[in-house]
Amino acid sequence: MCLGIPMQIKSIDQFVARCEAKGVERDVNLFMMQGEPVEVGDFVMVHVGYAIQKMTEQQARSSWELYDEMLSSLEPNVEVGNA
Repeated sequence: MCLGIPMQIKSIDQFVARCEAKGVERDVNLFMMQGEPVEVGDFVMVHVGYAIQKMTEQQARSSWELYDEMLSSLEPNVEVGNA
């Protein structure tokens, strides 16, 4: 199963954004977002290193709540915030 990960854009350099989610930062390719302007502070859904769509902060939080719930049901002794 493949999941998109909600991340917040921290900086942008042409078609690469530095994004953060739950304390983890990654470089994300913005090539697929050419038709939709993105800026620092926006939330994006990231799939295999590419931002594939913009989302609201509430959508990102809701997604993380669902992911945390799925993880906690699979491994109750794992600290979800660092998974």
